[in-house]
Amino acid sequence: MSEIKEGMEVIGADGVHVGTVDRVEGDRIKLTKRDNSGVHTDHHHYIETGFVAGVEGDKVRLSANADIAVTLEEEASGRPVEL
Repeated sequence: MSEIKEGMEVIGADGVHVGTVDRVEGDRIKLTKRDNSGVHTDHHHYIETGFVAGVEGDKVRLSANADIAVTLEEEASGRPVEL
């Protein structure tokens, strides 16, 4: 996880954009707020590092497709996000 840096793009296994890394906090990747949409613009979303398949250049590739990964994001409160 030391390879994951601020500003890297997070993509699903299907190559679709999921978010942009704000920073790594423990075992979670904190995404920037600017990638949030709709009612979720006022807080950060997180993705567990266990879903990271690898780092390729400036991209963090997840083991799940983007539409699935979005449902795996967690709010700062730790509750699953329902999109």
